Amino acid sequence: MVVVPTDLLAEVLASPWSLAVMSLLVVGDAFVVVIPGEIAVTALGAVAATTGTPPLWVVVACAALAAVAGDTCCYLIGRLVGTERWRWMRGPRVQRALGWAARRLEHGAATVLFTARFVPFARLAVNLVAGASRLPAGRYLAFVGLAATGWALYQAAVGAVIAAVVPGGPLITVPLSVAVAVALGVVIDRVTARPSR
Repeated sequence: MVVVPTDLLAEVLASPWSLAVMSLLVVGDAFVVVIPGEIAVTALGAVAATTGTPPLWVVVACAALAAVAGDTCCYLIGRLVGTERWRWMRGPRVQRALGWAARRLEHGAATVLFTARFVPFARLAVNLVAGASRLPAGRYLAFVGLAATGWALYQAAVGAVIAAVVPGGPLITVPLSVAVAVALGVVIDRVTARPSR
């Protein structure tokens, strides 16, 4: 059995590469909902609270910037390509989600963009429709910036709070914070799925 020294694990998790990997996962999460962007932010939030490196504010800033970048790419795809060009966009489930997003954006873009940041599939649909419906770019970026910052604060705080409450260093707090993040994600998905039915 191979035992990884705690100091080595903490060093790897606190390296500059961990921020880059987290940022890539968050950007990718905007397109492919199974990429664990939320989990990466929560895990680094726990590492930041446990070891102090990277600083928690850097984790939040990188996560927020990556979330804005990913969401903006989806917005640009919607604006340049529309919502029907590729076959996957014309599937019944995607069309229902796009229709839902269009109706919601008509009645409150800020609320929808902020809420969708916390719901993976809705996030993709809302950002594509925001671009396709020509929501003004300045207005879109302001809303998405606020939503991404709130989301990044929340995700990193989950990890940081668990690290502050549970002793044991990153070997304990990172897996525990990931488990809590997954559980919270499941709860949010179930709660948000009820009204759409």
